[in-house]
Amino acid sequence: MPGDETRPGAAPVPDEAQESVTLETPDIYGAYPRLSDEQMARLAQHGRRRAVDAGDVLIREGERCEMFYVVLSGSVAIVEGYGMPGERLLRVHGPGRFIGELGLLKGQMAFYSAVVRDPGEILAVSMDQLRDLVTRDSPLGDLVLRACLGRRALLVGQGVGFRIIGSRYSPDTRRLREFAARNRLPHRWVDLETDEETEALLRRFAVGPEQTPLVIWRDTILLRNPSNAELARFVGLPPLESGNGRGDLLVVGSGPAGLAAAVNAASEGLGTTVVEALATGGQAGTSSRIDNCFGFPSGISGAELTERAVLQADKFGARISVPAEATRLEQRDGHYAVGFADGSEITARSVVLATGARYRRLHVPGIEPFEDASVHYSATVYEARQCRTEPVAVVGGGNSAGQAVLFLAGYSPQVYLLVRGPTLEAHMSRYLIDQIERHPRVRVLLRTEMTEALGDKALEAVTVVDSRTGEHRNLAVRALFVFTGADPHTEWVSGALALDERGYVLTGAEAQACSVPELWQSQGRDCLTLETSLPGVFAAGDVRSGSVKRVAPAVGEGAMSIHFVHRYLDHTAAPGGTDSSPRTRPKESAWLA
Repeated sequence: MPGDETRPGAAPVPDEAQESVTLETPDIYGAYPRLSDEQMARLAQHGRRRAVDAGDVLIREGERCEMFYVVLSGSVAIVEGYGMPGERLLRVHGPGRFIGELGLLKGQMAFYSAVVRDPGEILAVSMDQLRDLVTRDSPLGDLVLRACLGRRALLVGQGVGFRIIGSRYSPDTRRLREFAARNRLPHRWVDLETDEETEALLRRFAVGPEQTPLVIWRDTILLRNPSNAELARFVGLPPLESGNGRGDLLVVGSGPAGLAAAVNAASEGLGTTVVEALATGGQAGTSSRIDNCFGFPSGISGAELTERAVLQADKFGARISVPAEATRLEQRDGHYAVGFADGSEITARSVVLATGARYRRLHVPGIEPFEDASVHYSATVYEARQCRTEPVAVVGGGNSAGQAVLFLAGYSPQVYLLVRGPTLEAHMSRYLIDQIERHPRVRVLLRTEMTEALGDKALEAVTVVDSRTGEHRNLAVRALFVFTGADPHTEWVSGALALDERGYVLTGAEAQACSVPELWQSQGRDCLTLETSLPGVFAAGDVRSGSVKRVAPAVGEGAMSIHFVHRYLDHTAAPGGTDSSPRTRPKESAWLA
């Protein structure tokens, strides 16, 4: 977009130019659609028209926005750091366009200001009115959602939002960057080791390098090495509810299985809470592209699939809280209590475990110093942007590794795929193999294992060995991406539930076989298909023993688990139908149809 646009409060453009707003940002990526006359007429029935002057601020950076604005005439500029020395014009919207991105729909702080550039008229629609309208108008709802998702991706790519200042060698810097990246929060990392602006920033805030990492927003708000929870509250991610109410269902984990369970449970009237330790989406949320997901013939990114599911769950009244790391599960008074790392607790009549699995760490000599800087266990746009001019290596032979290779090849000049086995066919889908074999930037090294990581302060090369010849050689790479299988996240329930030899949760007949006979005799039934060794506690997705480690099966299991939750709750309801936690359909609280 043009880089010499004037400040939003500039003088109005001449009347004859109003029909074609000067320097309006073109809709290159589909993120800035123009509403039709019919759509604007429907919105006008629910909103309020008002005249605006140049310089009027509709949305202010750092504050929550509770209004949905449509430009009827004139233009509105989207600005980062409005009124500050580093003010940056991001884009300009003219008549027919609306103002807002994903944060508007999720109740987050605004990452920019919306300032009237050319005087005219806007339509202001409250979020409650918008939700009501688009629930009944799915084409409009889908248009708004797609635009908001696209705008969030553009904000992320432009480095808009808060800044994380810290050393690439700092574990806390890596933690904050991972949390921000996994939750798709617009931000920019300022490397203490190489970025020229760090010294001036540290002097301005009178802090030393030893006090980093810092989180800075608008050069006025400073957080010193905040926890993930503090950063989440700072940008408006919803916390756990205060108090200790007793809901119908607690879903632990928010990957495809957990979100599918939440959507189905909340839509059927169950009081549903979802908790997640790091970020919604699980491993699927880090995938650059999922091409075999049912219903998306052109493929879909893990981030977009996740955001759609989150908004859909919110639509039906499910409460989602991030971060909330579960540490304890116990029975109490006919309910289940789940304790969290911060000392809080939630009780519910039933629980669905959907904590998934975590990628295994690679243990080779020399890798430890690079774990927080050059070694990655996901491949998102944040990691890829650091590899634009450098070769990288990917370790693994499954679908996750294949998807990462193709994504990274769009950024890096050379991507090595290190595969221990003799072929890719054993664990990778054919459609990925075909693309990898045709890609000019990808080089597949079969029967190859990494034996050492080399470098001074950053990764410079990896040593690999050919298992056929025993030959060792060094590959010059600056980043390493590891996808070597996963282990279930079940340490916190190891003493409460029956697990298989690999730590996955047993369900159904296998779980019943590990329980004392009296347990199920007292229930007057057998263990249900997705039920664990505790009646009323279910498992779905990757965390379940015997599950298929794919997105579609995880979604199916999450949805199916709610069928069994209903059976359990109906079986344990109080005599005469006086359920202690009546299940009534909640008021729909989100906007997406």
